[in-house]
Amino acid sequence: MAMNLAHFEIGRRRRWGLVKGDAIAPLDQEYPTTAALIEHGETGWIAASGRAASVSLADVTLLSPVTAPARILCQGANYRQHMIESGMDPDEKTFNMFFEKADCSLNAPRGTVRKPPHVRLLDYEIELALVFRKAITAPVTVTEATLSEYVFAIAIANDVSARDIQIPQTQFFKGKSYRGFCPMGPYLTVLEPEEFHYLDRLDLSLSVNGAERQRDTTRNLVFKPAETITELSTFSDIAPGDVLLTGTPSGCALRVPPPALRKLMQLVLPEKKLWAAFERTQSRRPQYLKAGDVVTARIKSPDGIIDLGEQRVTISA
Repeated sequence: MAMNLAHFEIGRRRRWGLVKGDAIAPLDQEYPTTAALIEHGETGWIAASGRAASVSLADVTLLSPVTAPARILCQGANYRQHMIESGMDPDEKTFNMFFEKADCSLNAPRGTVRKPPHVRLLDYEIELALVFRKAITAPVTVTEATLSEYVFAIAIANDVSARDIQIPQTQFFKGKSYRGFCPMGPYLTVLEPEEFHYLDRLDLSLSVNGAERQRDTTRNLVFKPAETITELSTFSDIAPGDVLLTGTPSGCALRVPPPALRKLMQLVLPEKKLWAAFERTQSRRPQYLKAGDVVTARIKSPDGIIDLGEQRVTISA
């Protein structure tokens, strides 16, 4: 049966624990990193599963269940409707688009995301995160049957993005790596091997101030986890505790013009004016995040058996 592990602070101590309803059964040992938990914590959570939860969730501060140092690998445009919304044809996509976020962007699942003063176009992106179980240092072929050998847990991530940095400067890393730009959790949801089929049937939803902005299902992923990890392994090493964000559904604040109009604009406008027009048009969209906005993200299976919890952060100036 799937379990939720929480990373939390109580009495100035950072602990890990097994979530049971509205309470936590703390693990006996303290693990400084997610990697240490993965490599050495199994006896701890097995023991915790056999005792009562003694700490109320209301009495702790939840921390990111993914700790630095960690690589945060990301897939771009990996949901069908999001690709269509971005002017791409999902049936013609022949390769994954990969990029990274800095691990200083890791943030708690409750609390605040600071909007840098020079950023005007702050966007949200709910994503399913895969947390790696073991090191990968050579090409491997991952299948649906062997996926559990490589993935330790799944979690909610929000790939917060400064679009006025990312797009005009063509700087994915810079526009997505500001400190705090990756709220993670609230939990690491650890699946049993026989539960990994749920990765293809999870519902994602994100709302801002109670109004739904994004909703989709992982059935609509263009590149699934097994083939994506297989591709990653051909060129990149992976360590335990590293993370893969698997893409975001449609519904982001960002809107791009149709391909034909984009080509026309590129032909008739100098680059400086082109990006000025982009920022001017985007700034009229009320969907971009502002100080005081509350962003709530949820991922769970339709039958409720797999529930990654609720992430809720407030945007601050």
